[in-house]
Amino acid sequence: MEQSKDNRVIPMTSFSSGNGEAVADDVYYFTNQIVNVVMLGSPGEDWILIDCGMPKCGEEIIAAAEKRFGKDNPPKAIFLSHGHFDHVGGIVALINKWNVPVYAHPLEMPFITGKEEYPEPDSSVEGGLLAKLSSIYPHEPIDISGHVYNYPEDGSLPDIKKWRWIHAPGHSPGQVVFFRKIDRILIAADAFITVKQDSFYKVLIQKREVHGPPRYLTTDWQAAWDTVKKLRDLRPSIVVSGHGQYMKGATLRLGLKKLAENFDTLAIPSHGRFV
Repeated sequence: MEQSKDNRVIPMTSFSSGNGEAVADDVYYFTNQIVNVVMLGSPGEDWILIDCGMPKCGEEIIAAAEKRFGKDNPPKAIFLSHGHFDHVGGIVALINKWNVPVYAHPLEMPFITGKEEYPEPDSSVEGGLLAKLSSIYPHEPIDISGHVYNYPEDGSLPDIKKWRWIHAPGHSPGQVVFFRKIDRILIAADAFITVKQDSFYKVLIQKREVHGPPRYLTTDWQAAWDTVKKLRDLRPSIVVSGHGQYMKGATLRLGLKKLAENFDTLAIPSHGRFV
């Protein structure tokens, strides 16, 4: 196994970094610097990890998991929403620690089995400081060949009932989100996010707002718009996105409705390499 050859510490943080919050008895998210990892399952029971955080942060995620679920209680599996650097940054350390299977969408496989690198982040895109700094973000592939498997084609998820995965392309070709219909909880990855991710100030203070996917790494804006419309139609009651604090209720629904209807002006940048 190998993390990407350009794997490096990214010196970014937020006021939420190092904190965790339960949005349901069995849905908990932990903020690692500026990105959320999600843990599905109640303490003392089997559980699943969604995503693996920022580069060089594997030990921090292990400590957060042990605090919630206890030592010697590894997850049954790791589910990846997609393979961008801030969602797989600690994955090799986590596999080495826990030796559990990883699941991803087939379209993400080239980027996580060492075969293909993502396009370089677009530092020319319209946006704030974090967009302008995006040239430093890792984009080369990781290689976890032999440890990663495709999600079941029927939308089900291994080792956990009631949750389903949904293909949510745009930000990356094989991005997926996770949805539980009984209470309409959505783990939205970067399909849409709840902070303005290219603004250093808003990331720092974690102001809750519904926004489109991070501009500097989104390569297919039409697919991203179609994905947001699809997720709006789920009418989620609670959302945990890849970046930002969780949102719920009317504020979430109205923000998501507005984003879906005005995606071309609210989310798609006026200029950039992928526009």
